Amino acid sequence: MATRIETDTMGEVQVPAQRYWGAQTQRSLENFRIGEAVMPREVIHAFAVLKKAAAWANEGLGLLSREKAEAVARVCDEILAGELDEEFPLKVWQTGSGTQSHMNVNEVIANRAHVLAGNKLGQGERLLHPNDDVNRSQSSNDTFPTAMHIAAVLLIRDRTLPALGGIYRELMEKSRAWDDIVKTGRTHAMDAVPVTLGQVFSGYGAMVEQGMKALDRAVEELYPLALGGTAVGTGLNSPQGFDQAVAMEVADLTGYPFVSAPNKFQALASHEPLTAVHAALKTLATSLMKIANDIRLLGSGPRCGIGELQLPANEPGSSIMPGKVNPTQVEALTMVCAQVMGNDTAVSIANASGQFELNVFKPLIIRNVLESARLLGDATRSFTTHCLAGLEPVAETIGANLKKSLMLVTALNPHIGYDKAAAIAKKAHAEGLTLKEAGTALGYLTAEEFDAWTDPAAMTRPGRE
Repeated sequence: MATRIETDTMGEVQVPAQRYWGAQTQRSLENFRIGEAVMPREVIHAFAVLKKAAAWANEGLGLLSREKAEAVARVCDEILAGELDEEFPLKVWQTGSGTQSHMNVNEVIANRAHVLAGNKLGQGERLLHPNDDVNRSQSSNDTFPTAMHIAAVLLIRDRTLPALGGIYRELMEKSRAWDDIVKTGRTHAMDAVPVTLGQVFSGYGAMVEQGMKALDRAVEELYPLALGGTAVGTGLNSPQGFDQAVAMEVADLTGYPFVSAPNKFQALASHEPLTAVHAALKTLATSLMKIANDIRLLGSGPRCGIGELQLPANEPGSSIMPGKVNPTQVEALTMVCAQVMGNDTAVSIANASGQFELNVFKPLIIRNVLESARLLGDATRSFTTHCLAGLEPVAETIGANLKKSLMLVTALNPHIGYDKAAAIAKKAHAEGLTLKEAGTALGYLTAEEFDAWTDPAAMTRPGRE
């Protein structure tokens, strides 16, 4: 493979001839061959946003020429368009500040701008220096957390929350459509008093809605940006007004209300806002897993389980059992939820483990936040489209189960008392009788009284006509 020589403060290093990265990127490639996970593209694209914003802020403050600012902006636009994605190969498992990926971006911008100016890689004087120009007024310690916030906001606002909105709307549509379908309620996985299928699904919708609101509130705490704090939060080498100017530029570029963080020391040393965002994602995962597992159980069968819901048949379920159909979308969603819960533990440990003026678990934190947000969004959208939208109630099974339920006896409590009602249920279960048969045999009520007092539909809306 053809190479060229690049240099940094540690000396010369051989770099692939046609790659835009430089010496520091190459050193990271050689020193951190750990796993397969590379820095998420969302982080790289967020860096492009902040580097473009920083260039214009520096130009406005008289610290960077118009020519250099335009050169930075042009390359950043290419990065945002995905045209240079292959130039960012570094692993997540690198320095805990993310310095190497930050320098990867700086080097690519400088070298790509050199080529766009009509030069060849490795030849001639560059228009942009990766540190002095592309990184002017910045540090890895304030740019990487800034990129973390930008990346998380863009992904969650543009991908995760819309998918959650989709499942919420579908759940509430099912709730309205099935409001008159009375079924057996279940608590402790055992038969309970009646409920409508619509009421059950309204509960599912409320779970998602609460989770979305919590996530939305948490994301709002990501709008303050660390940029301007430089190395330890004091803002050394960052001119007065730079932090405010660059935040305004980022807000203009993204359309989201980013601002300068009021306390840069906190913004560098810890990541409570991202930890809170992931906690909201984790909470949503617990709700989605509960919803999916309920649907799995209600759809179990089709003949030997509960069988009250008919799940869409999307693909064959077995390589040996002909005609078997499995709840595959449920399985995919619940696996994703388990992964998100595991990611939350890692994020919590990482945020708790930063020392002194810098948290050095930044790549892990943002990798897990983005993975969880991406997985939840994608899995929820898939579940909504390929399972929930095609879900249908099985009226015959729902009716049969309701008719057999012993817990209809609960409606008799106000009329004959708990003890007599319990005796009716026990006799019916032990002797295979209906509740009406058991109650009349015990002499506790007449058949007419039983019919009047145990209307399943009325039991779902007590106190209403």
